Amino acid sequence: MAEVSELDPVQSPSGARWELYRLLADPVRLSLLALVEEEELAVGELADILREGQPKVSRHAAQLRDAGIVTARKQGSWVLLTLAPEATKDAVVLDALSVGRGIAQRDGLLERARAVVRSRDEKSREFFSRSARPSKGSLLPREAAVCLAGLGPLLSRHRLAVDAGTGDGLLLEMLAPLYDEVLAVDRSPERLSLARARVARQSLNNVSFEVGELESGSVQEAVARRAKAGADIVIASRVLHHAAIPKRSVASLAALLRPGGTLLVIDYAPHEEAMLSAEEADVWMGFSHEELVDFAECAGLQGAQVREFAPNGLTEGPDSHVPWTLLSATRPLASDQQRGSTS
Repeated sequence: MAEVSELDPVQSPSGARWELYRLLADPVRLSLLALVEEEELAVGELADILREGQPKVSRHAAQLRDAGIVTARKQGSWVLLTLAPEATKDAVVLDALSVGRGIAQRDGLLERARAVVRSRDEKSREFFSRSARPSKGSLLPREAAVCLAGLGPLLSRHRLAVDAGTGDGLLLEMLAPLYDEVLAVDRSPERLSLARARVARQSLNNVSFEVGELESGSVQEAVARRAKAGADIVIASRVLHHAAIPKRSVASLAALLRPGGTLLVIDYAPHEEAMLSAEEADVWMGFSHEELVDFAECAGLQGAQVREFAPNGLTEGPDSHVPWTLLSATRPLASDQQRGSTS
């Protein structure tokens, strides 16, 4: 249980303690606190959930932010709010949260919030179901497959690779020669049909397919059927910026790894290309190094490293001016976890 102290309370701008009580006496603010404790939410999303006008919710949020109880960050046109970590050290805030949870439960606000979060990626789902078109050409020159096959045995483990969010299967051409088996996963049947066609054209006989959400048990079961301990490597290329809750998606990806397995997440660095939301149904405008490391650590991974790549011809599409990042992290071995639990 978190230690609660009155010695270092959350301060209102004037420092007067009674102002904190006054601030937390409003039922809408109490509900808002309970909601942002549960999930990081945008002001517009909170307005929908609370069924209040957005200007009113913005004023409530500003007061809570000025008091240091919630924090805010910009993501394109969104202002996302979450409970400040230090806020729960204050007994008054903890009591307010308890009351707010009760109100949110009574009024069905938590279920509304979950529905709002689920709807974040509806535009992405629509986009990928109606715009399933193959990438141009092949990722590799013809002789590369033979070279990669020669490199495969040099990997410490090369039993199973998972291409999560495979799309039209471009990365499968690189993974198939390196690993004994490759599992291609995508939630869009339309995109997966393109990957199947690519695999057939390239005669990649060690690739299998699974339609499903990363968070679903069916994907974990598909991995376990092929390698009981989990995958040696899981790659998610340009998947995270379409996820409703990126942190949860990283945790789901990490759960597919064997102990000692590696997660690679390729995605965008923070950018201002707002047209990607309209043209490519992006939910998020990239991720900072700190966010990606936090996602990995919260998923129980270790050794998280992030590298950034300049947009020097990485793509030819609307994201051609966006820098990319590569997150790599490893699932701890059982011995590492035991040492961590006893230290």
